[in-house]
Amino acid sequence: MNPKMAAALQYNLRKDSAPRLVAKGKGWMAEKIIQTAKEHNIPLKEDPHLVEILSTLDLYEAIPPDLYKAVAEILIFIYKMNNKVLQDL
Repeated sequence: MNPKMAAALQYNLRKDSAPRLVAKGKGWMAEKIIQTAKEHNIPLKEDPHLVEILSTLDLYEAIPPDLYKAVAEILIFIYKMNNKVLQDL
């Protein structure tokens, strides 16, 4: 059985040209990343294939253009989740 993997992205529209990888890990580190996201109400999206690809990047490295489409789908998911939360308030 493969250990759980997690990656975290950050994107600042005013500062970054592309989202950046700000955390990655497997096993207990992946659990810590997920726990931290939950504690800060950061939406989570499971995509094991994308996490595996992201794990090959260096921390704080910008996402390469060939991953823009996959990352854009995640950003759309997060945008929709944030809007749903705001509507539920």
